[in-house]
Order: sequence, then structure tokens, then C-alpha cells
Amino acid sequence: MHRLTYVLAAGVMAVLQVGCSDVGRVSEPHALTAAKTSALDVTPSTIHRVEVRDACDPASFDAVFGAGTCVRSGGRNLLDFINEVSNKQEADAWRFAPGDIQARVGDALLTINRGGEKHTFTEVKQFGGGLNATLNQLSHNEVVAPECNTSTLIAAGDSQTDHLDEEGTELYQCCIHPWMRTTVTIGRS
Repeated sequence: MHRLTYVLAAGVMAVLQVGCSDVGRVSEPHALTAAKTSALDVTPSTIHRVEVRDACDPASFDAVFGAGTCVRSGGRNLLDFINEVSNKQEADAWRFAPGDIQARVGDALLTINRGGEKHTFTEVKQFGGGLNATLNQLSHNEVVAPECNTSTLIAAGDSQTDHLDEEGTELYQCCIHPWMRTTVTIGRS
């Protein structure tokens, strides 16, 4: 009886921890709650959350690329963004957080787009350029990662789940903003 009480209490604490977590920060991996398992093919032992971040300004980005390109409030204007990428080969606010993850076989990555633009979280064999030739050139990533040709967009507010099924190192990048990268080191379960 005491064991059942302990298991139920641990489950309730996990649900509260996930439900009450601060969505503005990247938290430590969470145990998967029952509410999330139905959306996944396999129940992972741990979910590692990756947040996709950007700081686009809707007025300037939409003026150049069309209405709805950036769906967040405030942010950096397009000219400042281009200048930063030209000078630093990246834009600091456009990133994946965290950049490095230690995981185990059987875990999952839950990628959540917290930015205002569309992004990808694409597994690549080698980091490279993406689908935007100008950003590739400005960021010195002129050789396009072949996996970017079939990458899936993640709209602002949407998420994607990837299951980690083998040991080793996996590389993920945004195929629009190629300096946005995460390295996942996967050990035995």
C-alpha cells in the first residue's frame, strides 16, 4: 500500500512540475506524464525540451517577406538582424536552447518553437548551410546540409518530437537559420 501511495505521489509531482514549469526557460528533462504519452509512438523514459528562439520584429520582417512571417510582439528589426549575422555569422537571439544535450537511448527530444518565425529542427550528418542562400553566405555556411532539402517546418507555437533510438552523437540545425544548432550525445539506457 505504501508503495502505491509513493508511485501516485511521484506521478502527481511530475504532472505539477511539467504543468507549472516556466515556459520562458529551458528546464531539466522531465519524466513523461500520462497526458503526453498518447501523442508519442513510444513512451520515452525522459523528455529533453529544446526551445527554438528568435527575436523577429513583425513590422520589418513582414514588410519584406509578407504578412505573417513574424507573429511575435516587439523584437529586432530585419536590418539589425542582417547586420548582426554579417558581423558575427549568427544572430544571438536566434538559437536553440540548450545547445548541448546529454541523453540516453529511449529518451525523446521535444522541440517547442517559442519564437515568432518558422524554423526547422533537422537532424543532419554534418552541420552546414540551410535553404536561404543569403543567410548561408552571411553565416559562412555555404555548403547546404543535404537533409535540409526535405526538412519539416515548425510554425511559431508548434512542437516536434524526435525519439533517440541509438547511441552516438546526433546533430540538429535549423535549415533556415543554419547557425541554430544543438548537439545531442546519446548513451546507453
